[in-house]
Amino acid sequence: MLERIATVALIHQAINNGACLSRACEEAELSLRTYRRWYRAGLVGMDQRPLASRPVPANKISEQETQVILAVSNEPQYASLPPSQLVPTLLDEGIYLASEASFYRILKAHNQLHHRGRSKAPTKTGKPTSHTASGPNQLWSWDITYLASRVKGQFYYLYLFEDIYSRKIVGYEVHDRECGELAAELVQRCMLREQSFNKPLVLHSDNGAPMKALTMKAKLEELGVLSSYSRPRVSNDNPYSEALFRTLKYRPEWPSSGFAGLTEARDWVENFVVWYNEKHKHSKINFVTPAQRHAGQDRGILLNRKEVITAAKKAKPYRWSGDIRNCEPVGSVTLNPDDIQSESDQAA
Repeated sequence: MLERIATVALIHQAINNGACLSRACEEAELSLRTYRRWYRAGLVGMDQRPLASRPVPANKISEQETQVILAVSNEPQYASLPPSQLVPTLLDEGIYLASEASFYRILKAHNQLHHRGRSKAPTKTGKPTSHTASGPNQLWSWDITYLASRVKGQFYYLYLFEDIYSRKIVGYEVHDRECGELAAELVQRCMLREQSFNKPLVLHSDNGAPMKALTMKAKLEELGVLSSYSRPRVSNDNPYSEALFRTLKYRPEWPSSGFAGLTEARDWVENFVVWYNEKHKHSKINFVTPAQRHAGQDRGILLNRKEVITAAKKAKPYRWSGDIRNCEPVGSVTLNPDDIQSESDQAA
């Protein structure tokens, strides 16, 4: 009603300022006929539609039928069934009370449309908490990937811990099984090697069985490490480990026919880790190696590159049509930021 009065007042104001009625109604996105129905005898009338008397639909379910539907829905043999199961069950018994939609509508109207049965009601999983690392050994990511053997159906398992800030592999082992105890022992050795005890550390992973094993959880609690988990079946929530595994399995030396044995798999992974940490110039940390960024050497290396390029541009400026190559150190790194696209860009 207030909106109707305000609209009519604006139309009258426009008319008083010289506008014609039809143009004023057009600007108000109101038809001339509707205006005349609203405004009669100098008064703005109320909307009469809510007050109209409407006939009861001939196919409306009666109150007696409603009570029968409620009673049947709450019988012990049907109480755990949703209407999508209940209606066909009744049809098999030669009984038709109403459609599934009517069952749903009646149960909802009587506050009985809840999860039925003993199984846990489905819940919507929220986005994981964002974590930001401004230096090494603040935020790690870990996962386990399969390493195929030459025996069909047999695999080895690579446990790999990565520092998200520097992309450095801070710990790895290859075993013949997935096990929370092995992961718990490895994370303790990683922290000992990195001297990160008694320091705030977040360890992110997916929802695999070893990641949520009681032994692993107890070890992280003992070490004072905060656990972070991704949503089920959402690889974007753990992009750093996924990107690292892709780099590993797309190396030219990757044995496409599988590993001959556990020793061979361990030797190959060891050589990969040395190459990745010490020689691989990572594109997302401005083409320094993970070991250099982890040790804080990236700033000096990039500054030296900038000086070399600046000197070259000064000597031959005609070779540059714009700014020189970006030689600024990469700043803080965020896990699961609000912007999904930036998350994918950071991890690749």
